[in-house]
Amino acid sequence: MTVFTQPLKDLERLAFKLSPAPQLVTSNRVILDCNDAFLKLFGYTRQALVNQLTLLIYPSQADYQAIGKRSHDWLLDSDNGFYSDERFMQHRNGEVFWAKSHGYTLTPRDPFKLMIWHFERLDRSHQGTGDLTPREREIAMHIVNGLKSKEIALRLGISHRTVEVHRARLMRKLQAKTVVELVSKIIMVA
Repeated sequence: MTVFTQPLKDLERLAFKLSPAPQLVTSNRVILDCNDAFLKLFGYTRQALVNQLTLLIYPSQADYQAIGKRSHDWLLDSDNGFYSDERFMQHRNGEVFWAKSHGYTLTPRDPFKLMIWHFERLDRSHQGTGDLTPREREIAMHIVNGLKSKEIALRLGISHRTVEVHRARLMRKLQAKTVVELVSKIIMVA
């Protein structure tokens, strides 16, 4: 043990805590630790997150399960232990937002046993939903956050009828019969 061992550990802890990149350490999808930027991004205190399932930051349990299965399967087949995607995530206040996630497993044979994650918030016009147009993605983001056509129109500076046309296209493209089903499918597409 050298004289620099303890200061180095302190420096590593400080670098993690104060890094501007929102970071999360998980074990079997339970939050072990997160940094200040992550807390700011999701609006929680450390005490509210540590030892909780990452389900808290997902918009729905279905989304949590689907993304979990997709990322786990990918990591099992991965040569480098790295996973990345774009998806909806949820702030503590209920706001749903686009996010890019990057995960790295430290236990490749059991990917979720120990993972490091990085999240970044994407602007609402960022691509993440396959064959949806930029306007459809923008309107989808507002629909997911519970806004009505007139509220969306006001925010975007367009006619509420234009919003309704795009909502109808979204429902056709995603084969949704109700707005609740549409919201669920929008989240799953991301």
